[in-house]
Amino acid sequence: MAQSFDYESATASDDAVTSPLDRLAEIAARTAEETGKFANVDAIMRIPVTMQVVLGSATIPVANLMKLGRGAVVPLDHRVGEPVDVVVNGRVVARGEVVVVEEDNSRFGVSLTEIVGPLGQGDS
Repeated sequence: MAQSFDYESATASDDAVTSPLDRLAEIAARTAEETGKFANVDAIMRIPVTMQVVLGSATIPVANLMKLGRGAVVPLDHRVGEPVDVVVNGRVVARGEVVVVEEDNSRFGVSLTEIVGPLGQGDS
């Protein structure tokens, strides 16, 4: 983020208050401060986060939960073809479609279709 200074556009009153050398030092200090903000990006990029893909959810009484056994089907609130939520550390960050990753149909993935903005609005 290099900043430039146009010495010709500076007014005489600016020169009386601050010399060009002082202004250059101020710009260099601000640039160093801004660069310092991004100095540890590599360390931040290595932080592990928990990512989940939510296919849907269901609310059922405990009595019905206790009756579930092998082969039971729990209907979810999402329908086939609806986007699934991509959740990182408990926060929805994107939505997407479930896709087959490998030709042998043994693995699935998510193709992102929408990135969710800070207020929960899509940024697509």
